[in-house]
Amino acid sequence: MFKHMLLPTDGSVASEVAMRKALDLARGSNATVTGLHVIQPFHLLSSNVEMIEDTRAVYEAHCDAQAKACLALIDKAAMEAGVSCETCVVRADHPYEAIIQTARDRACDLIVMASHGRRGMQALLLGSETQKVLTHCSVPVLVLR
Repeated sequence: MFKHMLLPTDGSVASEVAMRKALDLARGSNATVTGLHVIQPFHLLSSNVEMIEDTRAVYEAHCDAQAKACLALIDKAAMEAGVSCETCVVRADHPYEAIIQTARDRACDLIVMASHGRRGMQALLLGSETQKVLTHCSVPVLVLR
């Protein structure tokens, strides 16, 4: 079975549900997990409303706090489930590339991530990090909705 799972999180409810199911799977197969949160760097020209409204320092402080909260949730849930866990934060322009690279760097044999179920124009405009991981990754990916 799987020995090391990567659990990317963006702090959404869907990510939390996927994380809890992944921890059940990890406990059942005696696997370790790595929680990952990707922070996109501040850009002056962006479609991200938080970047447009904030200064670089405020944006980075907000992102760091969000990453800490997301990863603390994974840490706590893993401890409660009796699963060995480590966490990491990566700063990258393209979250899907950071997810794939982290899986490679940490020798993960499964990526468990949520699908937010975007369809139509919203999916076209916002893109899907999950879809990009599925398209570009050689590591198995379990997508939970």
